[in-house]
Parts: sequence; C-alpha cells; structure tokens
Amino acid sequence: MKKPIYLNNCLTSKPAPEVIEAMLPYWQEKFYFPENFMSQGTQIESDIEKYKQVVADSINAKPDEIHFTTGGTSANNLAIKGYLMANSHKGNHIICSRVDYPDLLTNAAFFEKSGFEVTYLDADEEGFIDLKQLQQAIKPETIMFMTTWANHTTGTLQPIEQISKILQKADHKIAFHVDAGQAYGKVPINVEEMKIDLLSVSAHKIHGPVGIGAMYVRQGIKLAPTKHGINRIDEYETGGINIGLIAGFAKAVELNFSNFNENNAKLRQLSDYLLKKIEATIPYTLLNGPRGDKRAPHNVNISFRYIEGEAIMMMLDAAGIIVATGSACFSKGLSPNYILMAIGRNHEESHGSMKFTLSRYNTKEEIDYTVEKLAEIVSELRKRSPLYKEEK
Repeated sequence: MKKPIYLNNCLTSKPAPEVIEAMLPYWQEKFYFPENFMSQGTQIESDIEKYKQVVADSINAKPDEIHFTTGGTSANNLAIKGYLMANSHKGNHIICSRVDYPDLLTNAAFFEKSGFEVTYLDADEEGFIDLKQLQQAIKPETIMFMTTWANHTTGTLQPIEQISKILQKADHKIAFHVDAGQAYGKVPINVEEMKIDLLSVSAHKIHGPVGIGAMYVRQGIKLAPTKHGINRIDEYETGGINIGLIAGFAKAVELNFSNFNENNAKLRQLSDYLLKKIEATIPYTLLNGPRGDKRAPHNVNISFRYIEGEAIMMMLDAAGIIVATGSACFSKGLSPNYILMAIGRNHEESHGSMKFTLSRYNTKEEIDYTVEKLAEIVSELRKRSPLYKEEK
C-alpha cells in the first residue's frame, strides 16, 4: 500500500477535511472570545449557540444542556465530581463496573478513598454487566450509577435502555452517567427516551479535532463547580476553550449524523468482513466481546493464541499498518488488559489480543492487505513461540 493503513480509530481518528476548513476562520480572523457590547464578541456568542444546537440535536437534547469541554476525560470528571460533590448529602454510594473506562474507575477510586462506598459490578464473558447484580446493589444511599456505553476494548454495547429502567424503578433519584466516547456517532443516542442524566462525548473519535468534547447535563441536575476561574465559554469548563475546536467539533457532528445510517452500515460491513476474513485465514483466534449488533460497529478485538500482541503490533507497523494491542487507553506497560481479564481471558489470551477499530475512510482493499500481512506475521511469530510448539 502507498500510504499507512490506520486501524486505531478507537484511540483517535483523522480529522475530516471539512472539519479543518471549518476551524480555520477562528484561527485567522475570528479569534475573539464571546464578549458583551462588542460586535465581534456577540458574533462569537451566536456561533457557539449554533454549535451547541448541532450537538444537542444529535442526542435529542436542549442546547442549554450542552457544555463544551476540553475533551471526553474532562467531561467525565466534571460530570462525576460535579454531581457527587453537589449531592453527597443525599447519599454516599456509587455503582459502576469492573469493565468501565479508566475515567470512571479512577473517579470511583478517588471517591472511595474520600469516604464513599463503591460497588463494582461483574461482567460476563462478552463484557456485559450483570443486570441482576445491579438491581441487588441499589440501596437508599445510592446516588449515582455510571457506565461505559461502548467498551473501549471489546466494543461491547451495554444495554442502556434496560439499565435505565432498573434505575427508574428505584424509590429515589439515582443519577445515570454514561461515558459515550466510543458510542457517540456509532449508535443512536436519545437522552430523553433513555432517561440519561449526564453524558460525555469527544470530538476526535468522530473525525473532529483533538482537545474538544461535550458534557450533557439534564435540566434540573445540579453540579458543583470543580474548576474555579473566569467563565469565558462555560460555567463548568472555566477559562478559555478554543472556539475553532468547537467549530470543528460541530462540523464533525454534522458530517457524521447527516449520513448516520450509511456511515455505520459501512463500518459494520467492514468490521464483519475483517472478522470473517481473519477467522477463515488464521487459526487459533478468539473474538473478544460479542458478535453482531451487540458490539460497536467499528470495533474488532481478537486474541491470537500463543504469541504477544506487542510483537504483532510492531511488525504490522513495519508493514505500514497501525493498530492497537489490548486497550490503548489503559497502560503503556506490559500488564495484561484489565477488561479482558475481567471477562475471563487468561494472561496469554490477554497479551495476544489485537484491537482493530475502523473508520469511514477505511476500504475493503485495506482490510485485504491487513489480513494478508497479519497472516504472515502470526505464522512467523508462532514458529518462534514455545507455547505454540508445546500445544501442537
């Protein structure tokens, strides 16, 4: 192939050309912050409101429920910390799961050390949380349940509507926070119908720019400020936020959602094709997570038995193919992936996992070339593996 094949869109994605074009004016002539009594500042304020509407429409929210942040991690922190700090007088019990994104787990650990009680739900072999365990975990002191909609490692799509119904049946308010970083733009999101209270999204996962995201806060939900400073753009994400990035984010949303079904049908077709071709070509493979529409359309995570994922990744990189091993978001070390261990994989299966995440810019020809090179690499590495020889 003449150019690198990028299959690590879970980590970040290529900004669309239209996104870059939409941002340029704000770095050239429209570099102002919103400000009263100035025509330029008033225009920027109007632009921001327009961009809030674009994001709000994509999840069936109101514009004043959208708060721009410096990314998905910031949105998660503002939502979780803000809600728990503002509502700790109502209870001190949080529920999440062992397969959640690090943003959620590190916040849970922070509050656990601060005196909160945290219940960590188990997950089954496909990565779905135990709904019966969720029902049993709810107590009068429970004030928040948080979950990762599309798992960043396995692509597992948690049953948000079923979870919401369980929370609604409680005899008191339990805030429902959803990290939708990997789900946004990949599955339909309707915060009204699903009764979601807090939700985080990130632009650079949907061909927008890095450094901008959004937090949805349902009307009536109270958050405490966790960042103190001047309110230039948003009362929660105080200080300066790059207006150009907001414009790029809105353009990425427009592009994604104007062709939502077409984009995701292509992703599903490509990922199914990739999985089928790998399983038909390379023996001793293990799919991590569910098949079909129970997983995010862009994610394929496979363990290649008897060999290390890091070695596969580096050899693919030498062939011009960019992928991830395990969870690119969790560790830069060689620890086994915590998600895969939580769903019952052993150390060898975890270390041998590869994650391929696709975008609308990928092609079938790229998949063919990737599997061809992958088969050669796996065959070569297995020849050197003592585990493979012993098993044979």
